[in-house]
Amino acid sequence: MKIAVCGKGGVGKSTISAFLIGALLNRGRKVLAIDADPSPHLARLLGFDDSSITPIAEMKELLNERSGRDGPFYNLNPKVDDLPEKFMKKRNGLSLMVLGAIQQGGAGCACADNAVLRNLLNRLLLSEDEDIVLDMEAGVEHLGRGTIASVDHILVVVQPYRGSIETAEKIDKLARDLKIKSLHIVANNCQDDEDVKFIQQMCGRPPIGVFYFSSDARKAERLGVPLLDAAPEMVKAADQLISKLEQV
Repeated sequence: MKIAVCGKGGVGKSTISAFLIGALLNRGRKVLAIDADPSPHLARLLGFDDSSITPIAEMKELLNERSGRDGPFYNLNPKVDDLPEKFMKKRNGLSLMVLGAIQQGGAGCACADNAVLRNLLNRLLLSEDEDIVLDMEAGVEHLGRGTIASVDHILVVVQPYRGSIETAEKIDKLARDLKIKSLHIVANNCQDDEDVKFIQQMCGRPPIGVFYFSSDARKAERLGVPLLDAAPEMVKAADQLISKLEQV
């Protein structure tokens, strides 16, 4: 199963991704976690030492070398097949690849750097031996580029306020343009059933999964404690979500 998690910035995409990963691991599955956010946090949430991890997007020399950039010209199909072995972190059935994302072009065009990241992401998504959870960047730009058209399910995380739901509507439209059929709303940080009802009314469909506010998860995040050890009720909610996706 290949799951992409997206939505407006700050809605809890990385948190939901971490709990989905935990639920899959609890089922004895092998999981590949991919962090493609410009400000990656997934490693820390999963209990990896993020101080030893540099996102591929920040490896400028590597990106220049692989893209073969020469002024405005660059390689459209850069070599990336050796990068997972060099930079992937592994632990107890979990593999983690921190891609990051290009935040700006600097003095020149970011197209060459993005060609490397896009090629690497496409290669990772070809894996058939593992379940994949892809923590995407905020907004809808990645859908516009069509970079996740090969995933099985897109989960759009929303919180009970209009801003996140407006972004979800834009993602839904772009997904339909790409003919992606399995797109679902996930409600996060809900205080009560009224919040869930608000999300359902605004989105025009019930969320496939609901994550209620967890003081344990908030405390763990503040302390830098792995979320999976601190909020078992959230892992249970993620497990229920996985079960629903398997039935789709």
